[in-house]
Amino acid sequence: MVATTPGAPAPRRRRRTDDGVMTVGRSRAGTIAANTVGVIFSLLMLFPVYWVLNTAFKPADEVLALTPTFWPKNPTFDNFVSAVKAPLFMQDMLNGIVITLLAVAGALVVGFLAALAIARFNFRGRKGILLVILGVQLVPLIALLIPLFLMLQSVSLTDSLIGVSITYLVLILPYTVWTLRGFIYGIPRELDEAALIDGCTRGQVFWRIILPLTGPGLVATSVFGFIAAWNEFIIINTLNSPGKQNLMAWLLQNQTTRGTAWGPLMAGAIITSIPVVVFFLIIQRNIATGLTAGAVKG
Repeated sequence: MVATTPGAPAPRRRRRTDDGVMTVGRSRAGTIAANTVGVIFSLLMLFPVYWVLNTAFKPADEVLALTPTFWPKNPTFDNFVSAVKAPLFMQDMLNGIVITLLAVAGALVVGFLAALAIARFNFRGRKGILLVILGVQLVPLIALLIPLFLMLQSVSLTDSLIGVSITYLVLILPYTVWTLRGFIYGIPRELDEAALIDGCTRGQVFWRIILPLTGPGLVATSVFGFIAAWNEFIIINTLNSPGKQNLMAWLLQNQTTRGTAWGPLMAGAIITSIPVVVFFLIIQRNIATGLTAGAVKG
């Protein structure tokens, strides 16, 4: 028994509450629900990829069977052989590689210099240029198709790899300038000033400080440019003949009035995605660094 003095307030009894248990239970239930939704969405997104792989290894009779099967009964590589041996496949693959490399390399060089000028120098019209860059990205690509065709036709660059490469360069350039501007803004100006005080020229500051520190940003930007140029279909299919197109346009050739060769089409789609996967694996170590570095300022 607890002794109490007259007039003193009685001691408060400790009440046993389940607030902590309920909070933990709600947290676990929320985590389970979120994970369940994430798994469902992941399965929905991965199922088309799985079905492409499934169809690519099926013989023609299984592909066209009325009852679909979720695993090939008689796996075969004939669809891949048919895709590689198809007319213009290797030529269009080479065309796509050349066009993509030219467009990405040109966009990185021009975009980096433009971003450097915007981020490091004060001049009239700088804000106007930024507004134009944003405005260009808002224009639908299909709206530019006819003007692009007429403009390239006037300088005899239609049905050529150079004309398509320049077009892709221009389309990638706004995103490249805008993104690299953020990376360069993240580099303190004090580094430039310290290097100039130590006797470096503007060129040496560029090569020894700005360019190395912007390396991860160049890598991250090149990923977007590579994917955009490699996967583009509408422009090259309109401007160039079948012998000067890329693999995206080649995939359309499997769809004819007589039917669609689904097996070779899916096999060709897998082969088409290999360069993007290889490019991603080569530079994957710098992607995370590049994507986070550009979010510092801008």
